Amino acid sequence: MIELVGCCCSCRKEVYCLDGFLNGIHRDKKEIYCFECFEKLENEKENPQR
Repeated sequence: MIELVGCCCSCRKEVYCLDGFLNGIHRDKKEIYCFECFEKLENEKENPQR
């Protein structure tokens, strides 16, 4: 079963639920990110540009 959940807050890529598993990350602020954008966001937090 494949169901569209929403779009990535960063790149607007469609994020789906695949057989009960979200194919992305859901944040506390009701934000959805694809895995690629979430990884970039986390890397920016760990290694901020000066």
